[in-house]
Amino acid sequence: MGGHGPVEKPKDFKATWARLIRYARAYLPAIIISLVAAAFGTTLQILGPDRIKNMTNEILRGLPALVNGVPVMGAIDMGAVSRIAWSLVALYCCSIVLSFAQSYIMATVTQRLTKGMRTDISRKINRLPFRYFDKTSYGDVLSRVTNDVDAIGQTMQQSLGSLIAAITMFIGSLFMMLKTNWIMALTAVGTSFIGFMLMMLIVKRSQKYFTVQQRELGVINGHIEEIYSGHNVVKAYNGGAGAKKTFEAINQKLYRSGWISQFLSGLMMPLMGFVGNLGYVAVCVVGASLAMNGRIEFGVIVAFMIYIRLFTQPLSQIAQAFNNLQRTAAAGERVFEFFDENELPDERHKLSLPERVKGDVEFRHVNFGYVPEKTVIHDFSAEVKAGQKIAIVGPTGAGKTTMVNLLMRFYELDGGEILLDGTPISEVPRENVHEQFCMVLQDTWLFEGTIKENIIYAKQGVTDEDVVSACKTAGLHHFIRTLPDGYDTVLNDKASLSEGQKQLMTIARAMIQNAPLLILDEATSSVDTRTEVIIQEAMDKLTAGRTSFVIAHRLSTIRNADLILVMRGGDIVESGSHEELLAGGGFYAELYNSQFES
Repeated sequence: MGGHGPVEKPKDFKATWARLIRYARAYLPAIIISLVAAAFGTTLQILGPDRIKNMTNEILRGLPALVNGVPVMGAIDMGAVSRIAWSLVALYCCSIVLSFAQSYIMATVTQRLTKGMRTDISRKINRLPFRYFDKTSYGDVLSRVTNDVDAIGQTMQQSLGSLIAAITMFIGSLFMMLKTNWIMALTAVGTSFIGFMLMMLIVKRSQKYFTVQQRELGVINGHIEEIYSGHNVVKAYNGGAGAKKTFEAINQKLYRSGWISQFLSGLMMPLMGFVGNLGYVAVCVVGASLAMNGRIEFGVIVAFMIYIRLFTQPLSQIAQAFNNLQRTAAAGERVFEFFDENELPDERHKLSLPERVKGDVEFRHVNFGYVPEKTVIHDFSAEVKAGQKIAIVGPTGAGKTTMVNLLMRFYELDGGEILLDGTPISEVPRENVHEQFCMVLQDTWLFEGTIKENIIYAKQGVTDEDVVSACKTAGLHHFIRTLPDGYDTVLNDKASLSEGQKQLMTIARAMIQNAPLLILDEATSSVDTRTEVIIQEAMDKLTAGRTSFVIAHRLSTIRNADLILVMRGGDIVESGSHEELLAGGGFYAELYNSQFES
């Protein structure tokens, strides 16, 4: 008990555990067998002291004794002692076998259960709409996959068996003590009750300090992360002294709460030892008095010395097991809340687009808002012919990236339609819509693997010649040849690639996808001017023959676009070619000229 902080309380303990049991119903027979094995194994341990009592009495009967002051030689019945000893060996061996079986079954069940739960979470993630991730942090989702599932698995594997064994041990040892001698049983229970009350008092006292410790730990972690992530700013503005002073104040609070909570929790084991020793003394005194009066045999005292340990030991185990059950219920609530989130509707009944679309796109009075209360796109209409290069420009927050998200069907429209080759994309499965696009974004997403695997990604039937051809077109082949392992070079923390090289790699990936439509979202915003020229040449080759949607803040990169859509406040305020918009002297001309003013 002592080393743990406050436990997060579930909203509905019973309902969550009932649902967790239903979720694990396929494994219930195995779990029940495991718990029964734990109970029987513990019961066999409880029977041991009674056998030891009989053995002690048999030995004492055979020892020399004084009768009227005259020594009388005894004779130990070794046959009876031997039979009792072998029965003890059999009891404890069976107990070990049952404990092993219980551990083996629960380890197998929990690993299969948690594996299935992680699989279900992974499948659920793929069925969730993007709106869910707008309101939920990725860290929260990852915490459900890792921490919460692990908490459920650990409790299923350890705490359930421990709880059943501890309860069995507690009730069984109490029953055996009452059966053996009720006076000594009440003595043992009384001393244990005193210790239990002291333990509860300490737990109640230390709980608030554990809460403060966890809170201050979160504060100090946030402060350290903030200071070190902004280390340059702290140095530049000579804020080191103030940051140090703040840190020391938080650290002092953490030290005080941590010291008190750990000190109080550290009293648990000595206290339990004291209660056990007090019980031994009480049993010895009362037992000796009863033995002197001839009311009990000496073996009863020996048995009670063991029963006291068996009786007091489960108290802390039961308390810790209930804490773990609460922690698991809280974790289970988060997992089941995730499972209960609204999913994307099933679209298997919808018909797919032709294998190769031309690339005509039409926006008809598109209306959309990430939340119903705030509309982002008000009345967007535009018509794009196959093979055209369309640039979408505008200030931050105008709705440029939102239009791309809607085009890819990452979100559903609130009003209007988007048509691809005359077919509304709402009537086509999402996966089929995604197949028509290749993308090059501002964030160059690469995973750990070889360069070839990163370029091919999810595309099937790609040959090595296709990869080399795409990299030559993107201007990346020469650089890859200079690497020690060429296309088999593994991209990880040790591989140093510039932003431009990463961007060229994503362009090569888009070439491999060879989709009829292309999206370029701020693809050159994070590179220098010289690298921008190289990437721009690669993108010009990529856009050839494809309907392309280009989002750019650097307006110099979209001067050759067939059509420029100027967005402001979720609406198209201007459209036309670069020369036409400049000649018009409107909002686009204002944006363009502002980038070249001295």
